Amino acid sequence: MQIKPNASRPRSGFTLVELAVVVVIIGVLAAFGVPRFLQSVERSKASEAFSYLSAVRTAQERYHAREGTYASDLGDLDIQSPTPKYFTVGTIGPGSTTDLEDSWTLTLTRSGSSAGYGAYTVTFTDQGYDATNSTIVSEINPIGSTGGST
Repeated sequence: MQIKPNASRPRSGFTLVELAVVVVIIGVLAAFGVPRFLQSVERSKASEAFSYLSAVRTAQERYHAREGTYASDLGDLDIQSPTPKYFTVGTIGPGSTTDLEDSWTLTLTRSGSSAGYGAYTVTFTDQGYDATNSTIVSEINPIGSTGGST
């Protein structure tokens, strides 16, 4: 009995069509997954700004309770949070009343690569998050698009 070399054994491996289908499926999944991943990473970086500005707001309130006015320099505050890595910190200025005695404002600007969102800003005042003067888009805003005080 003579056995043909490939007749009794099944073929192993994948066909070119099967491999092409797998590559297309992986490409489609990546096309949906990568932008969502980048958005998630940028949202976490934006939350750093909100955390820092919340710490500044709390420190400003302590300073105001002691001194009767808000601080005009971040060095005067007892901030317990490190300076944001991905943002440029502006200077403290008077807020809505144009007097540091009873209002203040501070803006952080996104520096470096921001996954296509540009150099957006996050602004806080003595009232909390200032959605009107911030340019952060709602899809990466950690508190959503509603704004309001934090």
